[in-house]
Amino acid sequence: MRAVIQRVDAASVSVEGDVVGEIGPGLLVFLGVGEGDTADDVAWLAAKVCKLRVFEDDEGKMNRAVTETGGGVLVISQFTLFGNLKKGTRPSFNRSAPPELAIPLYEAFIAETSRLLGKPVPSGRFAADMTIHAVNDGPVTLVLDTRQKDF
Repeated sequence: MRAVIQRVDAASVSVEGDVVGEIGPGLLVFLGVGEGDTADDVAWLAAKVCKLRVFEDDEGKMNRAVTETGGGVLVISQFTLFGNLKKGTRPSFNRSAPPELAIPLYEAFIAETSRLLGKPVPSGRFAADMTIHAVNDGPVTLVLDTRQKDF
C-alpha cells in the first residue's frame, strides 16, 4: 500500500457535485492499493498514519499525532499512486491491485483508521471521479509505502 498524506486545515471530497466526505483540521490521505497487499499492510499503514507526529505542540515542534489533536482523517482511493512511467510518458497501472483485492483493503484501512481514532473516518468513493478540495497546512506532505518502510 502506498499513501500520500497531507496535513490540512480542512478537506472535502465530492462526487457528481455532492460532498461525500469532509474534515476540519487533520490528515488527508490518498491511498493506493498494490498487487500483493494484505491485511498486514492495512494494519501497519493505519497505525503509522494515526501515530504520525506532524502537528505542533505547545513549543511549535511537530510532536503531536492526529489521535492527540482530535483531528480528522479523510481517505481517498487513488490507484494512480502505483503508476509506472518506466517505459515512456503514459503511465501503466499494472502494479495497482484489481478492484476485487483493492476494495476490501481500502475499506479495511478506513475501518482500522476509524477504530484507532475512535471516530468515523470519512472517505471518497472507490473508482469514482472525485473532486477534492484541501486547505493545506504547512504544507506538510509525506509519502508512506508498506514495501519501502524507509522511504
